Amino acid sequence: MVIGFIDDHRDRFGVEPICRVLSEHNLQVAPSGYYAFKSRKPSKRSLSDAAVWERIEALQADKTKGNGVAGYRKMWHLLKREGVVAPRCQVARLMRTHGMQGLVRGKKFVTTKQDKTAARPPDLVQRDFTATRPNELWIVDFTYVPTWAGTGFTAFVKDVYSRRLVGWRTHHQMPTELPLDALEMALWVRGRAGHDVTGVVHHSDAGSQYTAIRYADRLAEAGALASIGTVGDSYDNAMAESVIGLYKAECVRREGPFRTIDELELATLTWVDWYNTGRLHSSIGYVPPNEYEATYYATRNHQDQPVPGEPALH
Repeated sequence: MVIGFIDDHRDRFGVEPICRVLSEHNLQVAPSGYYAFKSRKPSKRSLSDAAVWERIEALQADKTKGNGVAGYRKMWHLLKREGVVAPRCQVARLMRTHGMQGLVRGKKFVTTKQDKTAARPPDLVQRDFTATRPNELWIVDFTYVPTWAGTGFTAFVKDVYSRRLVGWRTHHQMPTELPLDALEMALWVRGRAGHDVTGVVHHSDAGSQYTAIRYADRLAEAGALASIGTVGDSYDNAMAESVIGLYKAECVRREGPFRTIDELELATLTWVDWYNTGRLHSSIGYVPPNEYEATYYATRNHQDQPVPGEPALH
């Protein structure tokens, strides 16, 4: 720190006068000591720190990777994916030294209003948010976002197995069509990939948007099994609440305030794309959701191949 101070001011005041003033303030630094320090070869640790920090800065600034929100654990995994070998403690130390930290989520808001007169499907999940394959369990939720032009609303559909956001929609109103549009996107995305979603459990809270007749009819038409938790209970739809928390912290708070709903929609589109293709998720081994799904289907397709010498069963 003292060496850096001398470096910053030596051209204006000279080394010896600076050292003399520092000594008068009980900071004993001799000019010979300063020059000896400057002529010393960098240590292996300092060279390693400089190289690793350069990569950390680049990854954090990359909107397809760190996106400005990665903490030291995810940064360590990002470095490993880039072929950079560095102990996790070194990554944590460098980020702490340079004042870089991951994004902290804000508080939770309850945005769902229950329709007590609507027919309510059973809770098929019972707080067990696990799945063994894609399209086994989807969770859904929505949230509101203030803009200068009024309140916007965003709904999400998330595949529990891969954590992928398979459907989303942003709109200036909160009718049944908002979550219904998000559901339609999810069905279209899976259908375009040739995936059968028959039997997928569709879990939500007991909000009126998800218990509406039109929404229930569309689920039945798609062969999905409706599952309902309770309103305002974070445990009954904990994973969906997690998505909302990440969306508010990583997109809304960082990119806002938004002047229009169109601005919010564009920011949401960008965030969802990064969330699916670039964001590392600890619950699936620190890989992006799309990559995790691709690995699943590649492994399954390999297992479906006939053993050499055996006839194919099709």
